[in-house]
Amino acid sequence: MDIGSREIYVAVPPDRDPYPVRVFLTFTSDLLELADWLKQCGIETVAMESTAVYGIPLFQILEARGFEVFLVNAHHVKHVPGRKTDVSDCQWIQYLHSVGLLRASFRPPQTVCHVRAIMRHRDNLVQMAAAHVQPMQKALDPMNLQLHHVISDLTGTTGLAILDAILDGQRDPKLLAQLRHRRIKASPEMIAKSLVGDYRPEHLFVLRQSLASYRAYQKQILECDQEIQTTLTQFESQADPVLLLPRPKKTHKPQRNQFHFDLRTELHRVFGVDLTAIPGVKDLSLHVLLSEVGPDLSAFPSQGDFASWLGLCPNPHITGGRVLSSRTRKVRSRLAQALRMAAQSLDHSQSYLGHFFRRLRAKHGPVGAITIAAHKLARIIYHLLKTHQPYDESIFAREEQLHRRRTQARLERQAKAFGFQLVPVGTPTA
Repeated sequence: MDIGSREIYVAVPPDRDPYPVRVFLTFTSDLLELADWLKQCGIETVAMESTAVYGIPLFQILEARGFEVFLVNAHHVKHVPGRKTDVSDCQWIQYLHSVGLLRASFRPPQTVCHVRAIMRHRDNLVQMAAAHVQPMQKALDPMNLQLHHVISDLTGTTGLAILDAILDGQRDPKLLAQLRHRRIKASPEMIAKSLVGDYRPEHLFVLRQSLASYRAYQKQILECDQEIQTTLTQFESQADPVLLLPRPKKTHKPQRNQFHFDLRTELHRVFGVDLTAIPGVKDLSLHVLLSEVGPDLSAFPSQGDFASWLGLCPNPHITGGRVLSSRTRKVRSRLAQALRMAAQSLDHSQSYLGHFFRRLRAKHGPVGAITIAAHKLARIIYHLLKTHQPYDESIFAREEQLHRRRTQARLERQAKAFGFQLVPVGTPTA
């Protein structure tokens, strides 16, 4: 099948129908007619390109009818040399599928797709809400109100309280500074000084509308969180209800854009293991794992297959015995991006993975170190989800000892090359 936004071209083997190539519109009635025609032709498996959201309705209809649907990566389907048409494309896909040259892409179960659609929509709402913060700051600059330069977050408790008071007509800087939260580092005098400016009605109008838009998106984000919390109850619990999840460490303030429910406990219940115990991995990045893959990794036979699907392992190009390139594949994966951000946060970690990342950065540079560390995190997550064993830092002690011995041997060789000899601390000398 060659999927389009308005038409779908379908090709079946020539011996199944006198007219093996047909075109259908994308209306629901036409898609049902397409499925009936495939049943009449005795078709069991269907191959279709992954073309954004256009193929989702047809995929769901065919899957409900009992067809085995192969969702094929568009980069794996090579066009016929010469003139390119929709008819030749669907015939070429049918031929590749008939000889077994196409592999189906991974698609999670419907329950995971349900959560994925809502969480992706939530991510878009977060980005759109953040886009209204800049107009708020831009409206303060012409009035010479330096509040956003004094406090770190204009949309925090202090910032929103002061903005609401300004829009309500309050102009006294000292009274506005009294709305300062106790955790704000800036002094009341500094905040009051930053609120002395030229209040203009046109800029206050822009500030009012930008703040209203920001709060409207925040309300929609709250509704998304409520829907996600309800949807997560459909997942089967894999955690032992007797085993209590340890309390997280107290932070000075809540993380920005965090969920409005206990996401960490829900993830522990669904995954059956506390993945936040892995250094660098937080619940705000684990929700991407749940929405993009789900708790079941049976579609990936090994850790290497999982890392390859994420595009976090080398992709060697070898010809004539020579390695032309070993760069990783360009994969647009939200989960791979989340793992890269988790790997980057290991820079200040004092765990084994933190020391591992810093060694990689010294050897391969920051970009290569992030990719390698993200690959290691993917393998650790795969192992924990498969075995449901808790994360144990002590298993890396043997690797740390091997690294120390290799480092010591290297230093001894270097000292010997310069005519020196390493002596342990505390060894008596002649």
